[in-house]
Amino acid sequence: MIPTNDNNMTDEDFEDEIISKTQIKRELQALRDLGKELVELTPTQLEKMPISEDLLSNLLDAKRFTKKALKRQLQHIGVIMRDEDAEAIRKALDRIYKPQREEVKVFHETEKWRDGLIAGEEGLLNDIIEKFPAIDRQYINQLIRNAKKEKQKNKPPKSSRALFQYLQELQTEKE
Repeated sequence: MIPTNDNNMTDEDFEDEIISKTQIKRELQALRDLGKELVELTPTQLEKMPISEDLLSNLLDAKRFTKKALKRQLQHIGVIMRDEDAEAIRKALDRIYKPQREEVKVFHETEKWRDGLIAGEEGLLNDIIEKFPAIDRQYINQLIRNAKKEKQKNKPPKSSRALFQYLQELQTEKE
């Protein structure tokens, strides 16, 4: 059935108002996925979320379900999610995950420094010394030399690990 063109709407206006079934399905799937993320949170984290009591109780129920029952519960949670403020929930989730992302960022930065120091990148040691004035220069130089020797002789990377740990300690002391 083709809808009639009422209220003096042009064809272009009418087309703008039509939302495709595919788009609706994508939006509903996004809500189900958001609900699935919420199910994985701890009860304490869930209580801090900007969600209704109904959604909270359904999320807590979902934690005790398995397989098919969980799948049905997630579908139900997706329906409830239609009445929730998804944007506020996403922002709250980002606040929960942000510290973890920061830890990963620091970890990768420390790995990069260790690998760069062992590879002999010029200026990197000076940059690190500038960033951490309390650094033990003699100790870090010894670790770098030993790590290079271990790498050349295909020995276990004992000094490389020690260098990484030392750099991590410097990072945590800075914070």
